[in-house]
Amino acid sequence: MTASGLRERKKQKTKAAIQRAALRLFKKRGYEETTIEEIAAAAEISPSTFFNYFPTKEDVVLFDEYDPMLFPMLTNAPPGETLRQSIHRVLDAFAVIVEQDRDDILERSRLVLEVPELRARIWEELEKARDMFAAVIASRTGRHATEFEVRMVAMVLVTVAFEASVEWVRSDGKASITELFYRAIDAIGLEALLDSGWVSVSAV
Repeated sequence: MTASGLRERKKQKTKAAIQRAALRLFKKRGYEETTIEEIAAAAEISPSTFFNYFPTKEDVVLFDEYDPMLFPMLTNAPPGETLRQSIHRVLDAFAVIVEQDRDDILERSRLVLEVPELRARIWEELEKARDMFAAVIASRTGRHATEFEVRMVAMVLVTVAFEASVEWVRSDGKASITELFYRAIDAIGLEALLDSGWVSVSAV
């Protein structure tokens, strides 16, 4: 791993540690009642160091340490694997992560759905996810990430993930996230879409 790669990995680990400290406080004291100074103290850093990693308190909740792990799995697929197969593989990998970090993921998801300041950021986060999916689809199909059809399929994938996650939170984390993902996929016929024409390209 390069020096820049090691620095980025260390940065991600530090951000994850700050987030875990913040989530513990939010659960104990409440989101609104918890200050950045208290989060910094719990994470054993200074408030100025906190701002080196997160611009706002909202960003502590919205930070997702899993995207850097999951999206490369879509881009760097085994030879011959279709995009549909890649998505299934990533969904299964995410289900394992959910089992390992269930409490933190559930707490973050609840906050995003319940806290007005966080709800106001949802669309921005969905657009970021759409753009990441579009980049993956473009890299796998040879099309451009800004094409309407590419963005449309990417947004469908984002919607599937979002609505399945919302239903998972409503079940208090007791439902199978994998089953919810596949129910959402079946409900809109996404399998057929992923197997059709240009979007069914295999990894090379």
